[in-house]
Amino acid sequence: MFPHPSWPRHQAVWQAVLPALEPGELAHDRYHIERVYRWSLRLAGQAGADQELCGAAALVHDLALVPKDSPDRALGGERSAQLAGAVLTQAGYLAEECRQITDAVRTSSWSRRLPPAGPVGVVLQDADRLDAIGALGLMRNLACAQRMSRRDSPGRFYDPDDPFGDAARPLDDRRNAVDHCFAKLLGLAGGMHLPAAKAEAATRHAVMLAFLDALRAELAP
Repeated sequence: MFPHPSWPRHQAVWQAVLPALEPGELAHDRYHIERVYRWSLRLAGQAGADQELCGAAALVHDLALVPKDSPDRALGGERSAQLAGAVLTQAGYLAEECRQITDAVRTSSWSRRLPPAGPVGVVLQDADRLDAIGALGLMRNLACAQRMSRRDSPGRFYDPDDPFGDAARPLDDRRNAVDHCFAKLLGLAGGMHLPAAKAEAATRHAVMLAFLDALRAELAP
C-alpha cells in the first residue's frame, strides 16, 4: 500500500502533495514519487537512516516542478525544500525532523551537484536517480523531450546528422532526447552511494546501453 500504513504522517503529507502535482507531467507524476518512495524505504537501512524520514523526503522531493528547459532547472530541489517545511510541520514533523528532510531534498537535485545532506540525503539521491535510468528513465526522458518541444523551438529524438555525438559535437539535451543519455543518464550509475542502489543501477545502465545499441543498428544506413 502507498503510502505505507505504518506511518500516519506519510498519509497526511501525501494528501497535501497529491493536489500540487502538475497534471499531464508524466516524468514527475505520482507514480514517479511512488517509485522513489519505495526505493527510499528499501535503501534506508543500508544508509543507517530513519526509514520514516526517508519516506517523507521522497514524498516532498518534487513539490516544486521546474521545467527542464528553464534556466532555473537546478533550483528544483531548493524550491521543493522551501515548500516542504509547511507541509511537514502541518503533518506533525518536529523541527529537527523537518531539517533533516528538507536538507535531503535541497541536495537531491543532480544539476546542482551537491553532496547529499546526511543519511536521508544519501537515500533520496540514490532513490531518485535510480528512477532516472533504465527502461523507466528512458521513458521519462522521452516524456521530458516532448514536454520541452514547442512550435517555436521544436525538439527531436536525435540529431539526424550525428545521433550519438560521434563527431564530438556539443551535446544539446534540450533539443535532442538521445543527447540526454550522454549528458546525464549514462553517468548516474557511477555516482550511486549504497550497495543495493549500485547493483540496481548497474542493471539499469545495461538496459540503456542495449537501447542505444539497438537504436544505432536501426539508424544505420
